[in-house]
Amino acid sequence: MIQCGIVPKWKPGQLLFEKPNQNFVILYMSNKASDQLFNLIKSLTTPEKRYFKVYSTRHATLGSKGVYLKLFEAINKQAEYDEEAILKKFKGQAIINRFSISKNRLYHSILRALDSYYYDSSVDADLRRLLHSVEILYKKSLYDQAFKLMKSAKRIAYEQQKHTILIEILNWEKMLIEKDNYEGVSQESIDEILKEDKRIASLIDAYNEFWNVKSHLFHLLFRKGKARSEEEIQEFKALMDHTLLHRSDDEISVHTRYLYYHIYSAYYFGTGDYKQCYSFLTKNIAFIEANNVLFQEEPNTYVSVLTNAIYVGMQLKRYEEAFAYLEKLRRVPEKLVIPQNENLEIRLFSSATSIELALYALTGEFEKGLDIIHEVENGLVRFYDKLSSVRKAAFYFSIAIIYYGAGDLSQAQYWINELLNTINVDESEDIHCFAQIMNLIIQLDRGKNKLVPYALKSTSRYLQSRNRVYKFESVVLDFIRRSLKARSIEDRERIYEDLVISLKELRADPFESTAFEYFDFVSWAESKRYNRPFKELVKEKASLGA
Repeated sequence: MIQCGIVPKWKPGQLLFEKPNQNFVILYMSNKASDQLFNLIKSLTTPEKRYFKVYSTRHATLGSKGVYLKLFEAINKQAEYDEEAILKKFKGQAIINRFSISKNRLYHSILRALDSYYYDSSVDADLRRLLHSVEILYKKSLYDQAFKLMKSAKRIAYEQQKHTILIEILNWEKMLIEKDNYEGVSQESIDEILKEDKRIASLIDAYNEFWNVKSHLFHLLFRKGKARSEEEIQEFKALMDHTLLHRSDDEISVHTRYLYYHIYSAYYFGTGDYKQCYSFLTKNIAFIEANNVLFQEEPNTYVSVLTNAIYVGMQLKRYEEAFAYLEKLRRVPEKLVIPQNENLEIRLFSSATSIELALYALTGEFEKGLDIIHEVENGLVRFYDKLSSVRKAAFYFSIAIIYYGAGDLSQAQYWINELLNTINVDESEDIHCFAQIMNLIIQLDRGKNKLVPYALKSTSRYLQSRNRVYKFESVVLDFIRRSLKARSIEDRERIYEDLVISLKELRADPFESTAFEYFDFVSWAESKRYNRPFKELVKEKASLGA
């Protein structure tokens, strides 16, 4: 097995392979842009590829001469897309004459095969299939049969609260009662259809309004992080439209109720009220579990709420509850009623693994964090292009903290540098700022005193340009300046003593406490002041719930 403390320099886009009793061997992937058809083919699972080959032989457009299937095989064999090699391979064949059209036909043939493969994989797919059957029967003038299927689709849509599809179903109902000039249709039934239309429209309208508020909240959170001033508190308050709360119960669907809890958990998180945030998160978990039938095809929703509850529970020192929710998160794949797909794999990796790293860091279990570093690095390689900048930044920071707590300052520095040098600042401003601070601390701890002044100047300039010089940042930057001027052990002890006092005061400030969620700066300062191992202090405080 690889030794977790000995990890080679990894760059985004590299492949990592483990050999028995050896370190990783690193292969570099090309930065060349990939073709859409290539990406689609490479995303297929082995059963999906097998199905496509069978599917293609049954359709004349693909199977008559097998040329498109050969193109599929040729692209599938490539490690990265090389169009020149494909053109050379098929030189002289008709498929080359209009190659872009050939690729497009193959692309859509694969999608049709996948549509057939997953024709009954979800309620939405079943309803779409039923509506297509209604359309076919209607065009054949088999109205009674079409009406029967329409009623069946309507019943399922109501049971599963598929309101957008209900709009389509109700349109078919209108067409079916119009077919014979409203023969046998009462005026009352026509009015009932209008009432039904309005009720469904109001349900959809409420959901859309709640979704809009939720999305604005998370957009602000992802870009800037929690509020750290009264002005920023007002930004969050301005997004909350309390008129939403006055909708009647018959306008609130299950998914809208989920959004209601989601909105308030996000709002209280952003404004620093973790107790209220945790209350809404736990209510949402219970709500989703109570309405499992309506959420079973949307595991990402449950995964997100669990992940948030774990994180906030950690900050409230409810470690037992956090680990219990983490266990629920790990068991999600066992309870799936749909086949696990790459989207869910990415979500589970980015949520469960990331929060597990953070939990180990917060409780001082850095060795346990090291045990999953290999898994994390492989996941980063596999899903690199499909993870957001915010997710990647969170991973890099957590990995750096795990290495720091385990005493491997070199690797901690490496991952902080990866964050600072490769992640889009505009998409992850909050964590980028704290990475700048961690960079200074690590360099100081490594004794890189000649480099620290330059890093200090760069960090100060960066924070000022982003209007991010809050009290915490000012205290740390001032400490770094003073420590560089220290001439004796007594000077350094006094500087660290002042830092410990200042940091404890800031930790109690609701506008400044955000910094301490990223890293235990107080324990770090105390470890220097009292000459005690950092991880020992973190673990000790976690056990006391301090």
